Amino acid sequence: VEVIDRHGGAPRTPAIAASWTVVPQPVLSPREAFFADNETVPAHAAAGRVSAKLIAPYPPGVPVLAPGELITATAIESLREVRADGGRIAYAADPSLETFQVIAR
Repeated sequence: VEVIDRHGGAPRTPAIAASWTVVPQPVLSPREAFFADNETVPAHAAAGRVSAKLIAPYPPGVPVLAPGELITATAIESLREVRADGGRIAYAADPSLETFQVIAR
């Protein structure tokens, strides 16, 4: 009980997971994306580009972006909300979400 009191905080407001709010928009097959040349771009330039990486926030660990999917402003914002709320961004080349790996043009 003492540990809970010491480390506990205010309860978080339940929110729908980003994984269920972002609608995937495949552009390339995952295989095509895996073998395609990629580049790093700043987050502000990533919307409208095709993801080269799988990006999954924990919790719940369900991908928001997969290789070959269109990166949308909604996806970026959803990932940032998870991170700001203390979630972990897994599999991204840059878990800070300052940059994204995208398929080279």
